[in-house]
Amino acid sequence: MNIVYTTQVTASGGRDGHAKSDDGLLDLPLSMPGNMGGAGKAATNPEQLFGAGYASCFENAVLHVAKQGGHKLGKTEVTSEVSLGINDDGSFGLEVTLNVTVEGVEGDALNAIVKEADRLCPYSNAVRGNVPVQINIL
Repeated sequence: MNIVYTTQVTASGGRDGHAKSDDGLLDLPLSMPGNMGGAGKAATNPEQLFGAGYASCFENAVLHVAKQGGHKLGKTEVTSEVSLGINDDGSFGLEVTLNVTVEGVEGDALNAIVKEADRLCPYSNAVRGNVPVQINIL
């Protein structure tokens, strides 16, 4: 693999801690959600951060594929739903749903764009075969 970008983020204190990137642009408190037994403080959590990364990366892959194919798109949006659960063996796992909205193309062309975006997106490639991902085209 030809590396084109590397970043570094340090987390301390676990789910009720803090995360900071090496360039200081990401610098935020973390809090376990109340329904998971946490205090429910006004702070983000790892699932939200993962969801933000996956949604933005997948949308960019859609835009890239559409541009390469000569499609002019209207509004595009990807909403991620990241679920944390407990597997049968007691380990924790994730499930992801990506809800994709694309204006300006439809039908087979849209399906092909989304399929190719899924093939290109590094988040999709990182979780493929390990995390169930459902992609809905809205």
